[in-house]
Amino acid sequence: MTNRERILGVLRGEAVDRVPIWLLFPWDRTTYYTDVRNEPSFASVVEAMTRTASVLNRRNFDIDVFSTDFRNAFPGKSFVSSLPRALSTQEVTASGSSILTVAGRFLDSVEDLETFMSLPVDDSAAGVARLLDTFLPAYLAERLSFPIEMGAMMLDLGEPVGVLYAAANLLEYPVWSLSHRDQIGAFLRRLQGHFLEKYRWCLERDLADIYFLVGSELAAPPMVGPDTFREWVLPFQKELIDLVHSYGKLVITHFHGRIRDRLEDFVGLAPDGLHTIEEPPIGDCPLADALRIVDDRITLIGTVQYDEFLALEPEAMRAEVRRILREANSRRFVLSPTAGPFHPRLNDRMRDNYLAFMDEGDRAGGYDARHHS
Repeated sequence: MTNRERILGVLRGEAVDRVPIWLLFPWDRTTYYTDVRNEPSFASVVEAMTRTASVLNRRNFDIDVFSTDFRNAFPGKSFVSSLPRALSTQEVTASGSSILTVAGRFLDSVEDLETFMSLPVDDSAAGVARLLDTFLPAYLAERLSFPIEMGAMMLDLGEPVGVLYAAANLLEYPVWSLSHRDQIGAFLRRLQGHFLEKYRWCLERDLADIYFLVGSELAAPPMVGPDTFREWVLPFQKELIDLVHSYGKLVITHFHGRIRDRLEDFVGLAPDGLHTIEEPPIGDCPLADALRIVDDRITLIGTVQYDEFLALEPEAMRAEVRRILREANSRRFVLSPTAGPFHPRLNDRMRDNYLAFMDEGDRAGGYDARHHS
């Protein structure tokens, strides 16, 4: 099988010849991960990846959600870049990315929050399409140049809760989840109209095989209570997942943190894949427990901690991969780190561990049997 056939097959619950491997490396440049194809220290890892791992080329269309410039509503506020590393503010602004990407966390009071929630949302098909049209030529060129047999294009289009989270002072955000939970819920419902138009525009143009949802970790315990998680995340993700599925496309939802008590919530959402299961001591859910709870209703993706690529000896990495694959054998599973490549350069230990991770996954990842409905 090709690496594309493996990753799409396991997400659909179909039989595949071995566990797919996904490093989270995008093929094209992003603002949040190292540009691995143009960083020499990654060269041997990228070369091995092209042979051994599936590549999901994660792309973002960050457009403004409000129909007016929200900065005008906050006189005296300083809007400074909060971008991680990869692109300058000027480069992102010129590319058409959302101003929220470069504004930083400027909601510091209840008055700020209430002003923010009163802003007019651009949820018109024409308005959303006009902004997205600016991304289309560059995206189509990236899709054309992407070696499709390696994997799939994957769109990360955002979710309502991400708009609030990106702007909020995170010391106030948990307090607002208690004092303004219903008002914020209504605001998120207004924002959902924008995101439904955004997803629909991409789906109608058949732009990607997979859609990546990351909002669930932005409003989850212990930062907010479980009832808030169920009100601010679940109905909006469910609506987006159902929309993507109605076009025959796949969904991976992403969640960092204490996931054990959330697993049944994710089963109810019915995405095709769930990344990532974090085991103790970092998280609270051993992989064996997650596999038992989910019971092949979702493809689980994980679960080697990113820090272990820095800490382990390569033989210990191989042993960890073998342990994970023994537990996951005959189940819907993708072998993956818990996070993408944040280090601007690889040292020898990380390089050797990435290579060991892929090689052992390739050697040990075959199945004794596969039986999926």
